[in-house]
Amino acid sequence: MTNPLLAAPDTPFGMPPFDRISDADIAPAFEAALDEARAAVAAIAQNDEAPTFANTIEALELADDGLGRVLAPFFTLASTDSNPEREAMQRAFSPKLAAYSSEVTRNRALFQRIDDLWQRREDLGLTDEQARVLELTRRNFVRSGAELTGEAAERLAAVKERLAVLGTEFTQNLLADERGWSMPLSEADLAPLPGFVQAAARAAGEEKGAGGPVVTLSRSLIVPFLQFSPDRDLRRRAFEAWGARGANGGATDNRAIAAETLALRAERAALLGYDNFAAYKLETQMAKTPEAVRDLLMRVWAPARAAAEADAAVLETMLHADGHQGRLEPWDWRYYAEKRRQAEHDLDEAALKPFLSLDNMIDAAFACAGRLFGLTFTPVDVPVWHPDVKVWEVTRGGRHMALFAGDYFNRGGKRSGAWCTGLRGQRTLGGEQRPIVLNVCNFAKPPAGEKALLSYDDARTLFHEFGHALHGMLSDVTYESVSGTSVARDFVELPSQLYEHWLEVPDVLTEFARHAETGEPMPDEMRDRLLGARIFDMGFQTVEYLASALVDLEFHDGPAPADPMQRQAEVLDAIGLPHAIRMRHATPHFAHVFSGDGYSAGYYSYMWSEVMDADAFDAFTEAGDPFDSDVAARLEANILSVGGTVEADTLYTRFRGRMPGVEALLRGRGLADAA
Repeated sequence: MTNPLLAAPDTPFGMPPFDRISDADIAPAFEAALDEARAAVAAIAQNDEAPTFANTIEALELADDGLGRVLAPFFTLASTDSNPEREAMQRAFSPKLAAYSSEVTRNRALFQRIDDLWQRREDLGLTDEQARVLELTRRNFVRSGAELTGEAAERLAAVKERLAVLGTEFTQNLLADERGWSMPLSEADLAPLPGFVQAAARAAGEEKGAGGPVVTLSRSLIVPFLQFSPDRDLRRRAFEAWGARGANGGATDNRAIAAETLALRAERAALLGYDNFAAYKLETQMAKTPEAVRDLLMRVWAPARAAAEADAAVLETMLHADGHQGRLEPWDWRYYAEKRRQAEHDLDEAALKPFLSLDNMIDAAFACAGRLFGLTFTPVDVPVWHPDVKVWEVTRGGRHMALFAGDYFNRGGKRSGAWCTGLRGQRTLGGEQRPIVLNVCNFAKPPAGEKALLSYDDARTLFHEFGHALHGMLSDVTYESVSGTSVARDFVELPSQLYEHWLEVPDVLTEFARHAETGEPMPDEMRDRLLGARIFDMGFQTVEYLASALVDLEFHDGPAPADPMQRQAEVLDAIGLPHAIRMRHATPHFAHVFSGDGYSAGYYSYMWSEVMDADAFDAFTEAGDPFDSDVAARLEANILSVGGTVEADTLYTRFRGRMPGVEALLRGRGLADAA
């Protein structure tokens, strides 16, 4: 039989044929596709004809199509439904892919063709997009070591290969720790918890075959447990296990991996002529320099820390009133913050969640996209990788725009967190290719026959990831390398964080926040209390995020620390992290930074983008309508449809007329008046 991964999909909309892919198909398909890609690159480099944009740059754009057809479904399977076979393949593939990447960028004949085009770029009659693709292609080759020779080139290739191995090991160790820990709960432990937490604990115990309810390290379960369990000892045990991921000793400990990763990144930067890895990484971002990043983060740190310290004093008083002595601890914060939220804003999450069903929030995200951009979402039956996955065709005015898939529930083989990815990108080179976009979340799966209910934070996550998806769906460019989310890392979070604002539009909540059982709309006074509490506990949220962003920056701005845990402690001590708050992602489980290079020296990106997203939504506010058609058209034309075809600051200025300051961010987080 023909390997289903090696032919163009014959499925509706070109969805990978997940129903026919077996684990046994993947490795042979990978090797065949890798050979095919190598041959395609060699043909470009050895072409006897003089280099042209078509026979060099456009040919490169298409060279690894077959490899993408194999890797996109494989990495989807490996990240959402892993098993030992898939994990072994990840470990085998990662160094081979790094080696292939180095082979391409070290190909002297190929680089000479690219450089020749670059030198003659003014005479080639290129479109603006072609000129941009040529610029980015050459820059990528140079930053990957194309101009290095001899021992330095060999060493850089070895460093990149080793980093790929370490990133895979870090991810798999973290997944193993998350999968391997659970804490049994007795009926007495369950009794004080809201019904949705009880149901999630029972479902988790059933999935694990534990013979009873358990707390796991899934965020969708452990966070509400920490919010609602009055048992301080159980909260401590759960919190400490959550914080110890990747640092439990033995085969899954990530601390040595983090140290080696940082050392190799520093060496990589030095080989390429940079002072440190942060200088290398930030050169192509909007921020440009570590100093600019530090300036932004510290401007927000002072008011955020002041707000958090003031909140800590209130929560510690509540702790003492409950008969506990001593300091407020990290496992206490969420519990007492939830009690305070109920008292001050009359908001009970157990009463709120029935109004935020997953199905209704998906409908809300779709409806907002319809009002803003004219998109329609229709369920379709296509092959999927897990029964939980739902798929929709996205159309506009009868035109097929994209395929959108949602994989929303937590399960044992899925890595933690939430993300947006693509099974296929948008392009028109070689014929119209519309994207297949995927959102992955880790919401608690309800018992059979019951509706999935979200917290408000869950609903915000859903809107966030859908904002990324829109960036991919609305892409309208020629070349896939600059389509959709292929933009600077500190710009990529703008569409996602901006889209979160529509969840806070009162009309949206009025229409879609309906009780899962009765269908009744959320009462106006509950909606108003919810929106009034949206900046509640913002000092805590900002401080735990900034602590992680600052540690990431200091890890990479200077010599690599021999002991990352010691360096982490030094950074947190220097900035004065409050005792009862921990960094959102401690080093041994900081997957953003150590599972790959994506957010390394770049975790600040969420806040950099937030400076813009707060200001960008103001454009709708100033127009007097959150669905103003003219502003939405400007947003699509200048940001969502153009990918990375233009520098990010230019795109934002085209949309807004100027770049924003930090004031809108502080205002949006309720920190403008904090001392």
